[in-house]
Amino acid sequence: MTIATQTQARPSTRGWALLTIMQEWQDKLAKRRAYRRTVDELSALSDRELADLGINRSLITTTAEAAVNSTRS
Repeated sequence: MTIATQTQARPSTRGWALLTIMQEWQDKLAKRRAYRRTVDELSALSDRELADLGINRSLITTTAEAAVNSTRS
């Protein structure tokens, strides 16, 4: 009679470190994409539309950064 056992290996400390680094990289990439998308969308608005939102054109990058940082922890 043959018995098959299955064990699941835990990642080593290096494995966890690599997973952590990869997750941080993905999070930073997602933040960068959201930032660029927000800047592009705000930049496409007219001065009147920006004024309606209470945003000065010179504050687009600051507003985009604040928006991205407030939605992602």
